[in-house]
Amino acid sequence: QCLLSGSWRSETGCQLVVSTLGKDGRFSGSYLPRPVTGDPEILTSPLEGSQQDVGLVPQPTFSFTVHWKLQVTDQTTVFLGQCYVGTNGEEILHALWLMREAADSPTEDWKATR
Repeated sequence: QCLLSGSWRSETGCQLVVSTLGKDGRFSGSYLPRPVTGDPEILTSPLEGSQQDVGLVPQPTFSFTVHWKLQVTDQTTVFLGQCYVGTNGEEILHALWLMREAADSPTEDWKATR
């Protein structure tokens, strides 16, 4: 059974910490991106999300939003994925993400999402 509570580290060195997981599947925590060379201001950012009821499915889907604490720009990233239980019993998260920066105008909208 997959439960998101706890600390997770990605293959690239990012860290996800789910500190609160409610009975309704909602959770909160923090996200720390991997260290980037030349970037002295790497800040832990808050996240909010939810997962499927683990009583209904053993390998639930989940989503969460990170509101980045960055001085340079205003960004939000949404992650969508699923928690799997591997053959050794370890929990593994697979996720995709979509990042949005604030655009200055509707004509700049095309380059605001990655």
